[in-house]
Amino acid sequence: MPGVLSRLAAIFVAVGLLFTSQTLATPERAAAANSGYLMLHFTDDAAGQKSYLSHSTDGLHWNDLNGGGTVLRSTVGTKGVRDPALVRSPDGSRYWIIATDLCIGCGQSWGDSVNNGSRNLVVWESTDLVTWSQPRLLNVAGAIPDGRNAWAPEVIWNPETNDYVLYWATNATLNGVLKHRIYYARTKDFRTITTPQVYIDPPGTTAVVDTQITEVPSGVGNYRYVRLSGDGQNTIEGSNSLLGTWTNLGNLSSIGLTGNQVEGPIWMKFKDRNEWALYIDYLSQNGAREYRPVLTTNPFSVGTYRLQASGSYDMGGTAKRHGAILTLTAAEESRVLARWPNTAINRLQSYNYQDRYVRHANFDARIDPNVSPADDSQFRLRTGLVGTGTVSFESVNFPGYFLRHANYDFQLAYNDGTTQFAADATFRQVAGLADASCSSFQSYNHPDRYIRHYAYQLRLDPITTVTGRGDATFRVTS
Repeated sequence: MPGVLSRLAAIFVAVGLLFTSQTLATPERAAAANSGYLMLHFTDDAAGQKSYLSHSTDGLHWNDLNGGGTVLRSTVGTKGVRDPALVRSPDGSRYWIIATDLCIGCGQSWGDSVNNGSRNLVVWESTDLVTWSQPRLLNVAGAIPDGRNAWAPEVIWNPETNDYVLYWATNATLNGVLKHRIYYARTKDFRTITTPQVYIDPPGTTAVVDTQITEVPSGVGNYRYVRLSGDGQNTIEGSNSLLGTWTNLGNLSSIGLTGNQVEGPIWMKFKDRNEWALYIDYLSQNGAREYRPVLTTNPFSVGTYRLQASGSYDMGGTAKRHGAILTLTAAEESRVLARWPNTAINRLQSYNYQDRYVRHANFDARIDPNVSPADDSQFRLRTGLVGTGTVSFESVNFPGYFLRHANYDFQLAYNDGTTQFAADATFRQVAGLADASCSSFQSYNHPDRYIRHYAYQLRLDPITTVTGRGDATFRVTS
């Protein structure tokens, strides 16, 4: 990111985690001692402006889930997302992902996004943390006079008003000054919001983009909430009311971090001790950006912050940018790890047309030669959606989309979580009908029928002829 944008993005991530901490307070207290942490993030390149997940058992050493591959991608707005926040409802029954609708390098430049960017945020919703709704747009900046974009959303539950405070950065002119400020609105459902209000507005022309807030248990310092803002100083403030007065407590210059050295911060409370990690998207001396933890036993006392040395933590195999961390309950952890294991990426090669592979094209399923882009023909053979002993085919470049039959025709469709979808997208992998060294795939809910191609289209048919057996046989390749 350019200087101001980078600072804002980092602060934004930090605020998201802080909000997440508040929102998750009740379920976190119920977390089992052996449960871990979940990080949601994006990676800073055109292909990486989607959502990725990593898991940690101790909060300092991270393993990429899904083989480091995408877990969610946006099909709305700019079709790219950055700066995702992850929110759990106070009762633990619902989850949301809220992200910046922005895709740099895939149709939009930084200049476009600053002065004429999307005024929307992208929202996903779930009841189990693994099956997500289709993405939708939430217009948050359209009602702001001269509002030119909406970046780095964060969310926190406010017990004083019994709803969520949603906050983000918008570039707008106010009192004759054009700059990024933090705005907020209240919401109960992330579908409708109150009229946006200015939340953080540093003096003069100083801009602010990234802000993250977290709730701190009583007995630690003199405040209930702490927030970090990407305002060029990385200012840390404390307050006893989310929408009340905030007190300046210092900044990260005390540990040698200034300006755009810091982006996308994430607050995380360790579940087994009174210590916090502040993850910062850190600009190293070689010019690379990488998450690096800062530890403290008192977030309100900047003098206690300790920047961790290399070797004391491990961020895993993929670059991680501006995200959020959730402390998992044992049940959540079990579901997440089962949903996104490091399953291999495969292709299905036709047995009798060996230059052709199963692929999706405009969400239709067929066999083609010379598939471009190649990942249109890449799938993860997941444990079947109905259970063990079966398989389901999840698209690599459209995660959450599976090969599914409808009226015996095949399409790539988004998993809506229904029993019918699970049955239609589940198959038994058996010895190839034309060659036992290959595979055929028998329908779970129509066991007299198999996946086969006919006129290069994928169909679900009964197989009774030699030609049909060849059409219904595939090689599972890498």
